[in-house]
Amino acid sequence: MDEIITQVSNVGFPIAITFYLLFRIESKLSDLTNSIHELSNSIGNLNGSK
Repeated sequence: MDEIITQVSNVGFPIAITFYLLFRIESKLSDLTNSIHELSNSIGNLNGSK
């Protein structure tokens, strides 16, 4: 039983940190994707107005 608790405590913390970081990176990637789309649209509007 002690071995199971030790394994959960050794593996549980890194798993929790991994999920936290993945969640943060996902939201930042989403923001970056939206910014790239807005930039693309802005460049398209500049090229279209010539």
